[in-house]
Amino acid sequence: MMIQKIKNLVKRFLASTVYLMHRVGVLPNKIKVYSVDETLDILLTTEKSMVRFGDGEMVVLSGKNIFFQTASPEISEGLKRILQYAYDDLIVTLPDIFGDLDIYVPASQIFWKDHLLFFRKFYNQFCSPDRIYYNTTVSRGYVTLSDKSNSRRWFDKFKQLFKDKKIVIVEGCTTHNGVGNDLFEYADSIERIICPSRNAYCVRNKIKEKCLEYSKDVLFLFSLGITAKGLVEELFLQGYRVLDIGNLDTEYEWFLENAQKKEIIPKHKVVGEEANKAAGYINYLEQIVCTISEK
Repeated sequence: MMIQKIKNLVKRFLASTVYLMHRVGVLPNKIKVYSVDETLDILLTTEKSMVRFGDGEMVVLSGKNIFFQTASPEISEGLKRILQYAYDDLIVTLPDIFGDLDIYVPASQIFWKDHLLFFRKFYNQFCSPDRIYYNTTVSRGYVTLSDKSNSRRWFDKFKQLFKDKKIVIVEGCTTHNGVGNDLFEYADSIERIICPSRNAYCVRNKIKEKCLEYSKDVLFLFSLGITAKGLVEELFLQGYRVLDIGNLDTEYEWFLENAQKKEIIPKHKVVGEEANKAAGYINYLEQIVCTISEK
Protein backbone atom coordinates (compact mmCIF):
# COMPACT_ATOMS: atom_id res chain seq x y z
CA MET A 1 0.00 0.00 0.00
CA MET A 2 2.72 2.49 1.01
CA ILE A 3 4.89 1.55 -1.98
CA GLN A 4 1.98 2.16 -4.35
CA LYS A 5 1.32 5.55 -2.78
CA ILE A 6 4.96 6.51 -3.26
CA LYS A 7 4.83 5.35 -6.90
CA ASN A 8 1.71 7.44 -7.50
CA LEU A 9 3.31 10.51 -5.94
CA VAL A 10 6.43 10.10 -8.08
CA LYS A 11 4.31 9.65 -11.21
CA ARG A 12 2.26 12.73 -10.36
CA PHE A 13 5.40 14.79 -9.82
CA LEU A 14 6.98 13.63 -13.07
CA ALA A 15 3.77 14.17 -15.05
CA SER A 16 3.33 17.71 -13.73
CA THR A 17 6.99 18.59 -14.25
CA VAL A 18 7.16 17.30 -17.83
CA TYR A 19 3.86 18.97 -18.69
CA LEU A 20 5.13 22.31 -17.34
CA MET A 21 8.37 21.99 -19.32
CA HIS A 22 6.36 21.61 -22.52
CA ARG A 23 4.10 24.52 -21.60
CA VAL A 24 6.99 26.96 -21.02
CA GLY A 25 8.93 25.82 -24.08
CA VAL A 26 11.80 23.97 -22.44
CA LEU A 27 10.55 20.88 -24.28
CA PRO A 28 8.92 21.17 -27.74
CA ASN A 29 5.14 21.23 -28.12
CA LYS A 30 4.49 20.93 -31.86
CA ILE A 31 0.88 19.71 -31.91
CA LYS A 32 -1.88 22.23 -32.51
CA VAL A 33 -5.63 21.66 -32.06
CA TYR A 34 -8.52 23.80 -33.30
CA SER A 35 -11.26 24.87 -30.89
CA VAL A 36 -14.56 23.01 -30.43
CA ASP A 37 -16.43 25.78 -32.24
CA GLU A 38 -14.01 25.65 -35.17
CA THR A 39 -14.51 21.89 -35.31
CA LEU A 40 -18.30 22.14 -35.27
CA ASP A 41 -18.30 24.96 -37.80
CA ILE A 42 -16.22 22.99 -40.31
CA LEU A 43 -18.69 20.11 -39.98
CA LEU A 44 -21.67 22.46 -40.42
CA THR A 45 -20.31 24.33 -43.44
CA THR A 46 -18.75 21.44 -45.38
CA GLU A 47 -19.42 17.79 -46.14
CA LYS A 48 -16.25 16.60 -44.43
CA SER A 49 -16.15 13.35 -42.48
CA MET A 50 -14.59 13.02 -39.03
CA VAL A 51 -12.60 10.45 -37.09
CA ARG A 52 -11.83 11.01 -33.40
CA PHE A 53 -8.78 10.09 -31.35
CA GLY A 54 -8.93 10.06 -27.56
CA ASP A 55 -6.90 8.46 -24.80
CA GLY A 56 -8.19 4.96 -25.60
CA GLU A 57 -7.07 5.12 -29.21
CA MET A 58 -3.56 6.10 -28.16
CA VAL A 59 -3.41 3.26 -25.64
CA VAL A 60 -4.39 0.69 -28.28
CA LEU A 61 -2.08 2.32 -30.84
CA SER A 62 0.77 1.71 -28.39
CA GLY A 63 -0.12 -1.99 -28.27
CA LYS A 64 -2.00 -2.12 -24.97
CA ASN A 65 -5.53 -3.38 -24.37
CA ILE A 66 -8.48 -1.33 -23.17
CA PHE A 67 -11.78 -2.58 -21.75
CA PHE A 68 -13.73 -2.44 -25.01
CA GLN A 69 -11.01 -3.62 -27.40
CA THR A 70 -8.11 -6.05 -27.31
CA ALA A 71 -5.09 -4.58 -29.08
CA SER A 72 -3.42 -6.17 -32.09
CA PRO A 73 -0.65 -5.18 -34.53
CA GLU A 74 -3.26 -4.80 -37.29
CA ILE A 75 -5.37 -2.39 -35.25
CA SER A 76 -2.31 -0.46 -34.09
CA GLU A 77 -0.98 0.01 -37.63
CA GLY A 78 -4.39 1.19 -38.82
CA LEU A 79 -4.60 3.78 -36.06
CA LYS A 80 -1.09 5.04 -36.82
CA ARG A 81 -2.00 5.48 -40.49
CA ILE A 82 -5.23 7.37 -39.79
CA LEU A 83 -3.56 9.59 -37.18
CA GLN A 84 -1.23 10.94 -39.87
CA TYR A 85 -4.25 12.81 -41.34
CA ALA A 86 -3.85 11.98 -45.05
CA TYR A 87 -7.13 13.36 -46.45
CA ASP A 88 -8.37 16.96 -46.41
CA ASP A 89 -12.01 15.86 -46.31
CA LEU A 90 -11.56 13.38 -43.46
CA ILE A 91 -10.75 15.54 -40.47
CA VAL A 92 -8.90 13.94 -37.57
CA THR A 93 -9.48 15.13 -34.01
CA LEU A 94 -7.22 15.02 -30.98
CA PRO A 95 -7.85 15.75 -27.31
CA ASP A 96 -7.39 19.42 -26.45
CA ILE A 97 -4.50 18.69 -24.09
CA PHE A 98 -1.47 20.34 -25.68
CA GLY A 99 -2.21 23.80 -24.30
CA ASP A 100 -3.78 25.01 -21.08
CA LEU A 101 -5.38 22.18 -19.10
CA ASP A 102 -7.29 24.65 -16.93
CA ILE A 103 -10.24 24.10 -19.28
CA TYR A 104 -10.75 20.79 -17.44
CA VAL A 105 -11.88 19.99 -13.92
CA PRO A 106 -8.99 19.13 -11.55
CA ALA A 107 -9.38 15.34 -11.78
CA SER A 108 -9.23 15.50 -15.58
CA GLN A 109 -6.18 17.75 -15.47
CA ILE A 110 -4.39 15.05 -13.47
CA PHE A 111 -5.58 12.34 -15.85
CA TRP A 112 -4.33 14.15 -18.95
CA LYS A 113 -0.96 15.01 -17.43
CA ASP A 114 -0.48 11.33 -16.61
CA HIS A 115 -1.63 10.39 -20.11
CA LEU A 116 0.83 12.76 -21.76
CA LEU A 117 3.68 11.50 -19.60
CA PHE A 118 3.33 8.06 -21.17
CA PHE A 119 1.84 8.75 -24.60
CA ARG A 120 3.11 12.14 -25.79
CA LYS A 121 5.87 10.35 -27.68
CA PHE A 122 3.26 8.55 -29.78
CA TYR A 123 1.47 11.80 -30.62
CA ASN A 124 4.80 13.35 -31.63
CA GLN A 125 5.82 10.32 -33.66
CA PHE A 126 2.63 9.77 -35.65
CA CYS A 127 0.82 13.12 -35.86
CA SER A 128 1.54 15.12 -38.99
CA PRO A 129 3.65 18.25 -38.31
CA ASP A 130 1.94 19.95 -41.27
CA ARG A 131 -1.60 19.64 -39.88
CA ILE A 132 -3.64 21.46 -37.29
CA TYR A 133 -5.92 18.82 -35.83
CA TYR A 134 -9.55 19.30 -34.90
CA ASN A 135 -10.91 18.89 -31.37
CA THR A 136 -12.05 15.62 -29.80
CA THR A 137 -13.83 17.62 -27.09
CA VAL A 138 -16.48 18.21 -29.76
CA SER A 139 -18.10 14.98 -28.54
CA ARG A 140 -16.94 15.34 -24.93
CA GLY A 141 -18.29 18.82 -24.39
CA TYR A 142 -19.66 18.79 -20.88
CA VAL A 143 -18.83 16.78 -17.79
CA THR A 144 -15.03 17.11 -17.57
CA LEU A 145 -14.96 20.79 -18.53
CA SER A 146 -14.48 23.43 -15.85
CA ASP A 147 -16.55 25.94 -17.85
CA LYS A 148 -19.80 24.32 -18.94
CA SER A 149 -21.40 27.50 -20.27
CA ASN A 150 -20.74 26.58 -23.91
CA SER A 151 -22.21 23.09 -23.75
CA ARG A 152 -25.78 23.93 -24.74
CA ARG A 153 -24.62 25.88 -27.77
CA TRP A 154 -22.40 23.01 -28.88
CA PHE A 155 -25.18 20.44 -28.54
CA ASP A 156 -27.51 22.75 -30.47
CA LYS A 157 -24.95 22.91 -33.26
CA PHE A 158 -24.94 19.12 -33.41
CA LYS A 159 -28.72 19.14 -33.69
CA GLN A 160 -28.43 21.48 -36.66
CA LEU A 161 -25.81 19.20 -38.17
CA PHE A 162 -28.28 16.30 -38.01
CA LYS A 163 -31.23 18.36 -39.30
CA ASP A 164 -33.04 16.84 -42.31
CA LYS A 165 -30.43 14.07 -42.59
CA LYS A 166 -31.12 10.42 -43.28
CA ILE A 167 -29.10 9.09 -40.38
CA VAL A 168 -27.70 5.59 -40.01
CA ILE A 169 -26.31 5.00 -36.52
CA VAL A 170 -23.69 2.27 -36.14
CA GLU A 171 -23.40 1.57 -32.42
CA GLY A 172 -22.90 -1.02 -29.71
CA CYS A 173 -25.81 -3.02 -28.33
CA THR A 174 -26.01 -0.96 -25.12
CA THR A 175 -25.34 2.51 -26.52
CA HIS A 176 -28.84 3.77 -27.42
CA ASN A 177 -27.78 7.01 -29.11
CA GLY A 178 -30.62 9.52 -28.94
CA VAL A 179 -32.97 7.20 -27.04
CA GLY A 180 -34.91 9.15 -24.42
CA ASN A 181 -33.58 12.53 -25.52
CA ASP A 182 -33.95 14.97 -28.41
CA LEU A 183 -30.46 14.79 -29.90
CA PHE A 184 -31.85 13.70 -33.27
CA GLU A 185 -35.17 15.54 -33.12
CA TYR A 186 -34.57 17.33 -36.43
CA ALA A 187 -33.32 14.28 -38.37
CA ASP A 188 -35.31 13.20 -41.42
CA SER A 189 -35.00 9.51 -40.52
CA ILE A 190 -33.02 7.19 -38.25
CA GLU A 191 -31.88 3.62 -38.86
CA ARG A 192 -29.55 1.60 -36.67
CA ILE A 193 -26.96 -1.10 -37.20
CA ILE A 194 -26.36 -2.75 -33.83
CA CYS A 195 -22.94 -4.25 -33.18
CA PRO A 196 -21.08 -5.93 -30.30
CA SER A 197 -20.19 -3.46 -27.54
CA ARG A 198 -16.80 -5.11 -27.00
CA ASN A 199 -14.20 -6.26 -29.54
CA ALA A 200 -16.39 -5.26 -32.50
CA TYR A 201 -13.25 -5.26 -34.64
CA CYS A 202 -13.67 -9.00 -35.18
CA VAL A 203 -16.87 -8.36 -37.18
CA ARG A 204 -15.75 -5.17 -38.94
CA ASN A 205 -16.12 -6.75 -42.39
CA LYS A 206 -19.75 -7.64 -41.69
CA ILE A 207 -20.39 -4.09 -40.50
CA LYS A 208 -18.80 -2.64 -43.62
CA GLU A 209 -20.79 -4.93 -45.92
CA LYS A 210 -24.03 -3.78 -44.33
CA CYS A 211 -23.05 -0.12 -44.57
CA LEU A 212 -22.21 -0.47 -48.25
CA GLU A 213 -25.82 -1.46 -48.95
CA TYR A 214 -26.84 2.17 -48.36
CA SER A 215 -26.97 4.93 -50.94
CA LYS A 216 -24.51 7.81 -50.68
CA ASP A 217 -27.15 10.28 -49.41
CA VAL A 218 -27.16 8.89 -45.85
CA LEU A 219 -25.13 10.29 -42.97
CA PHE A 220 -23.37 7.55 -41.01
CA LEU A 221 -22.85 8.20 -37.30
CA PHE A 222 -20.41 5.80 -35.67
CA SER A 223 -20.33 5.21 -31.94
CA LEU A 224 -18.22 2.07 -31.86
CA GLY A 225 -14.92 2.81 -30.17
CA ILE A 226 -11.70 1.66 -31.81
CA THR A 227 -13.53 -0.23 -34.55
CA ALA A 228 -15.08 2.99 -35.82
CA LYS A 229 -11.74 4.47 -36.90
CA GLY A 230 -10.89 2.18 -39.79
CA LEU A 231 -14.51 1.86 -40.88
CA VAL A 232 -14.94 5.63 -40.99
CA GLU A 233 -11.88 5.87 -43.24
CA GLU A 234 -12.98 3.04 -45.53
CA LEU A 235 -16.54 4.32 -45.95
CA PHE A 236 -15.25 7.85 -46.52
CA LEU A 237 -13.06 6.53 -49.33
CA GLN A 238 -16.16 4.87 -50.81
CA GLY A 239 -17.85 8.28 -51.04
CA TYR A 240 -19.97 8.35 -47.86
CA ARG A 241 -20.09 11.07 -45.25
CA VAL A 242 -19.22 9.50 -41.91
CA LEU A 243 -18.93 11.07 -38.46
CA ASP A 244 -17.33 9.32 -35.51
CA ILE A 245 -19.46 10.76 -32.68
CA GLY A 246 -18.08 8.61 -29.87
CA ASN A 247 -19.67 9.45 -26.52
CA LEU A 248 -21.70 12.43 -27.72
CA ASP A 249 -25.00 10.99 -26.49
CA THR A 250 -23.54 10.17 -23.06
CA GLU A 251 -22.30 13.73 -22.65
CA TYR A 252 -25.71 15.04 -23.73
CA GLU A 253 -27.44 12.87 -21.13
CA TRP A 254 -25.14 14.25 -18.41
CA PHE A 255 -25.82 17.77 -19.65
CA LEU A 256 -29.59 17.24 -19.49
CA GLU A 257 -29.26 15.89 -15.95
CA ASN A 258 -26.95 18.73 -14.90
CA ALA A 259 -24.52 16.06 -13.71
CA GLN A 260 -21.34 17.33 -12.07
CA LYS A 261 -19.47 14.06 -12.47
CA LYS A 262 -19.68 10.96 -14.62
CA GLU A 263 -22.72 8.89 -13.71
CA ILE A 264 -24.18 5.58 -14.86
CA ILE A 265 -26.87 6.07 -17.50
CA PRO A 266 -29.73 3.57 -17.05
CA LYS A 267 -30.29 2.90 -20.77
CA HIS A 268 -26.73 1.58 -21.07
CA LYS A 269 -27.78 -1.43 -18.97
CA VAL A 270 -30.64 -2.37 -21.33
CA VAL A 271 -29.71 -5.26 -23.62
CA GLY A 272 -31.89 -7.41 -25.86
CA GLU A 273 -35.33 -7.08 -27.42
CA GLU A 274 -37.39 -7.97 -24.35
CA ALA A 275 -35.46 -5.63 -22.07
CA ASN A 276 -35.83 -2.80 -24.58
CA LYS A 277 -39.56 -3.45 -24.85
CA ALA A 278 -39.87 -3.41 -21.07
CA ALA A 279 -37.99 -0.10 -20.98
CA GLY A 280 -40.41 1.37 -23.51
CA TYR A 281 -37.81 1.73 -26.25
CA ILE A 282 -40.21 0.74 -29.03
CA ASN A 283 -39.03 3.38 -31.53
CA TYR A 284 -35.45 2.27 -30.94
CA LEU A 285 -36.34 -1.33 -31.77
CA GLU A 286 -38.21 -0.25 -34.90
CA GLN A 287 -35.16 1.68 -36.09
CA ILE A 288 -32.89 -1.39 -35.95
CA VAL A 289 -32.34 -2.75 -39.46
CA CYS A 290 -29.57 -5.18 -38.60
CA THR A 291 -27.95 -6.74 -35.55
CA ILE A 292 -24.44 -8.07 -36.04
CA SER A 293 -23.25 -10.54 -33.44
CA GLU A 294 -19.77 -11.84 -32.67
CA LYS A 295 -20.67 -15.32 -33.90
